Amino acid sequence: MPSFIRKALSIGGPVSALSVVLAPTVQFAHGWDQEPDGWSLSAVTIIPLGIALLLYAVGVARLWRRAGMGRGVTWWRLACFATGWALLVVALMSPLHELGERLFTAHMIEHEVLMVVAAPSLVLSRPLGVMLWAFPSAVRRSLASARWWPLRRAWRGLTEPASATILHGLALWLWHMPILFDAALTSEPVHWLQHFSFLASALLFWWALLNGHSRRRGYGASVFYLFFTSMHCGLLGAVLAMSGSDIFAANSSAAAQWGLTALEDQQLGGLIMWVGAAAFYLAAALILAALWIGSGSAEQKKAGGSARFIRN
Repeated sequence: MPSFIRKALSIGGPVSALSVVLAPTVQFAHGWDQEPDGWSLSAVTIIPLGIALLLYAVGVARLWRRAGMGRGVTWWRLACFATGWALLVVALMSPLHELGERLFTAHMIEHEVLMVVAAPSLVLSRPLGVMLWAFPSAVRRSLASARWWPLRRAWRGLTEPASATILHGLALWLWHMPILFDAALTSEPVHWLQHFSFLASALLFWWALLNGHSRRRGYGASVFYLFFTSMHCGLLGAVLAMSGSDIFAANSSAAAQWGLTALEDQQLGGLIMWVGAAAFYLAAALILAALWIGSGSAEQKKAGGSARFIRN
C-alpha cells in the first residue's frame, strides 16, 4: 500500500485516505497561488494548434454559410472540437505543462488529459472533413481526386481496432520505462516526441473504436479493446502506486513544495492512472456496450416488424 495512504489510514481511517487521494486539487490550487507558473508559449504548440483552430473555424463558417447554422457541422460536434482543442491548450501550454516537468503527479495529469479526454473529444468532432472546407473548392476537388492509396492503406491498417490498441498500449508502457521517461525530461525534442506519440496513438485508438471499422461492424469489438486498455492501464498505475522505490525521482523536484516526498509524488501519480484513467476507459466500454445492446434490440424489432408485414 502506498506510504502516504497508509499514513492517512493510521491517523484518521478511510475518510483521511480519501482526502489524501483528492488532495491534488486543493494542493495545486494552493500552490499556484503561492508560486504562479507561466504559460509555455512555444512555436511547437502555438503553430499547430493555431492552424488547426483556423482551418476548423473557416471550414465551419463556409459550411454554415452554405447549409445553414447547425447543419453540416452540428452544435454538439462543434462543442466536442472546442472542448478537445481547449484541453490541448491546457495540457501543452498552461502552467500544468511546466509543472509537469517538476512534479510527477502533474505530469501524469497532463498525459491523461491528452489521452483520455482531449483525444476522444477531437475524434467525436470529426474535424478532418470540416477542415477541408477551409480550402478553395479547386484544392478540395484536387485532394478528393488524388490517388492516395498508399496513405489510405496505411490509415486502414493503423485504425484497425487491434493495431490501434497495440500502438496506444506500447506508447503508454514504453514512455514509462525509466530510461525513456528520464530522456524526455532532459531533452526538449524527446519530450515533445513523447507528447506527440501519446496524442497520436490516442487519436488513432479512439478513432478506430468510435468512428472507424468498429462503428461499421458494431461496437462489440470496441467494448473488448476498451476493457483490455482499462486493465493494462490500471496495471501500470498500480505498479507505480504500489512501488516502494522512487522510480521517477528526477520528475519530483517540486514534490516538497506540495507537501510530498518523491515516492509519494510517484505513488499519487500512479493512483491517478490506476483509478482515474482506467475508470475512464472502463466507463467508455460500458457506454459502448449499452449502445451495442440498444442497436441490437432495434435491429431485432425492425426484423420482427418486417416479418409480421410479410406474413400479413
